[in-house]
Amino acid sequence: MSQSLAFANGWNLATTLMVCIVIFRTGMDGYGAMPASEYDGDPAAIVHEFDPFQR
Repeated sequence: MSQSLAFANGWNLATTLMVCIVIFRTGMDGYGAMPASEYDGDPAAIVHEFDPFQR
């Protein structure tokens, strides 16, 4: 998915589910969003983390 769509989905998931969500690069031009507790990929691929408990 595109970066803007990944950020929109990540923010929505974080605020709806109240879990930390990471946005990560999946390749040359793709991005993904998933709960941080389930991400086991390369830490260098993480672009952003949404923490719904941080103000």
